[in-house]
Amino acid sequence: MNPAIVSILISGLFMAVMNLLVKLSGDYNIFQIIFFRAVVTLIISYLFILKKGLNPLGNDRLHLSLRGFFGFLGLTFYFLTVQHMPLATAVSVQYLSPVFTAILAIFINKQKSPWFTWIFYSVAMFGVILIKGYDPRVDIWMLIAGIASAVFSGAAYNMIRKIGKQDDPDVVVFYFPLVTLPLVIGPALYYWIWPADIGQWLILIGVGVTTQFGQLYMTRAFQYSDLGGIAIFQYFGLIYALAFGFFLFDEGFGWMTYLGMILVVAGAIGNALANNYLKKKQNLALQSTEK
Repeated sequence: MNPAIVSILISGLFMAVMNLLVKLSGDYNIFQIIFFRAVVTLIISYLFILKKGLNPLGNDRLHLSLRGFFGFLGLTFYFLTVQHMPLATAVSVQYLSPVFTAILAIFINKQKSPWFTWIFYSVAMFGVILIKGYDPRVDIWMLIAGIASAVFSGAAYNMIRKIGKQDDPDVVVFYFPLVTLPLVIGPALYYWIWPADIGQWLILIGVGVTTQFGQLYMTRAFQYSDLGGIAIFQYFGLIYALAFGFFLFDEGFGWMTYLGMILVVAGAIGNALANNYLKKKQNLALQSTEK
């Protein structure tokens, strides 16, 4: 299997555990959760950088900083939806990020997606509409927050592609908490609640640990592959979200909502298969030309 696809799938697993931990930390304000996440990932990332002997400030500092800023905005809105929506619903709405990744890639990276990509993305977006329309627990403002998260995530992914191979993935990940901490420390202290026991400490620290490895594998995937071709594989985290929500939070859904989620996954799988077919066809045509 393509190493970039393997990386994005591993990233999705770590992110699924992160989603679970954020949901379990519902008594804490999102800024405090983001603060813990930033501190943990900053320390781990810096240790990785020291081990490799890298310059922590990197080379492409403009796009590294923008990646961190857009990532912070996307994360803030996303954690807000995870706390106030059913877990699978929040994940489904945020999975619009590949759509905005592809749209923004046209302007930022001059990278166009094949025409059929938009058909499959439309299917996925229609699935999200069904999820909203048939789940009364989804507030319109939380839906807007979820869409905002997807937009900013798409911008962050494009910054990673812009950076390309100029900087090591550990440096790219390091910039996320480096930019986030100064932005979040004020509101985090304002809403601060001390964890009551070791279990709560582990949950908050675990958000940072799982995010660190999720971001690391995601960065590797986006640095070395086409944006639209692998972004859709994040959709598979929906399966984890459904399982966690059902077994741990008693979150059930109507059949129309399940249909919406199926459409999201169908759009993802269809796009992946079509992209693979197109690339194989192009490679065969290139080989024939060379002969």
